[in-house]
This record gives sequence, structure tokens and C-alpha cells, in this order.
Amino acid sequence: MSAIEEPCLVIFDHDGVLVDSFDLHLESWLELGRRTGLPFTREFIHDTFGMTNPSIFQRLLGDAAPSADEIARFGNLKEDCYREVARSQIALMPGVRELIDSLMAHGVVLAIGSSAPLANLELTLDVCGVKHCFAAISSLEDIRNGKPDPEVFLVAARKAGIDPRRALVFEDAVVGIQAAKAAGMLVIGVGTTKPLIQLNEAGADHTVANLVEFPVSTWVERLRVS
Repeated sequence: MSAIEEPCLVIFDHDGVLVDSFDLHLESWLELGRRTGLPFTREFIHDTFGMTNPSIFQRLLGDAAPSADEIARFGNLKEDCYREVARSQIALMPGVRELIDSLMAHGVVLAIGSSAPLANLELTLDVCGVKHCFAAISSLEDIRNGKPDPEVFLVAARKAGIDPRRALVFEDAVVGIQAAKAAGMLVIGVGTTKPLIQLNEAGADHTVANLVEFPVSTWVERLRVS
């Protein structure tokens, strides 16, 4: 198979890229704080958006962090809160459905690479009717190291059966940009939760304010000749 015929992969982060879920997560973390007494603030939640739940608890509590079992219990409670709210409110962000359709029309394989639990990702895919579009999902359950470690994206590429060098990632978080670059992938910074300048400084190959009318042909061609 020649280089130009090799399949290429596009990996979507979930929160802030596929769906505008920040407010839902914000309320879920604050509700967890109300139920447990943990000192979550809006600023802290914004600063740690995109990190794994265990990493968030470790940053919040430091040496006072509870056992792994207790952290897992807190994390499960928070995600239960999220899904209760999200089930009736979650929707794809503007431009995402059209982007998915265009990528598939170009023969691109699609995957999700997210630090979120698999149940959250499956909820989005089911509610939004796009489960059939994705060949692979890499979630919290698949990884030991959260972003900026590249593991989540490398797992997505492995599950999809595609060389990471043929992959492009859509990310809205600084740690996600860093993870994609560490995986050897191209990455588009999406300015839904962070200023574009921060995403550029993190190493994004290109940044966009949103995914409406994204130039698919240009980037698919770049993938195929890389």
C-alpha cells in the first residue's frame, strides 16, 4: 500500500470538542463539594478541566488525598451527578455533526480520546445518534496516565489500527494539546474553553474558534502526505 493510500485517523476529545459540557461538569463538581465537603471552586474546576478525576483530586488535596478506593468513590459520585444532568441536555457542538459527516465522506477513520469515563462518552454517542460513526474509543478505563501523557491518544490509535503518525486530534485543553504532540500527532486547538493563544503556546498545529466550516480537505491531504 502506498503512503497516500494508508488510512488516516481523526481523534476527537469529548468535553469541549464534541459537546459543550463545561457547565454540566461545573455543576457536577460543585454538587460533589456540597455532598462531601470537598473545597471545589469554580476557578479550580476551570483550571483542571480536561484532567482525569484522580489527578483532579490529587491536585485539590495534595498530601491529604484519601485512598485510591475513596477517590474512586468520589469520582463515581461526581460522574453520576454529571449523567443525571447531561442525559436531558447534552448536544453536539456547532459544526461537529457536519465535520463528522465530511470526514467520513473523505474515508477518514474516527475515534474518541478522552479522560472521561466510558459511560459518559457512550451517553453522548447514544443521545446524539453518532455511535456508529466511531471506530474506536479510548476512555479513562483504558489508561493509567492522564493528559499531558500521550497514552489516551496512543490507545485510540492502537484500537483503530492506525499509525499514530497518520492521526489528527481535535482538542480544547492545554494538557490535551501537549498529549497529542507527545503522541506524534497533528493537533487542532479548539478555542471553546481556553484562549487560542494558550493553545498555540501549548504546541497546536492550528487553532480555530469552533468547528463550523472546518477545512476538512486541506487537513486530510496533509495527513495523507505526512
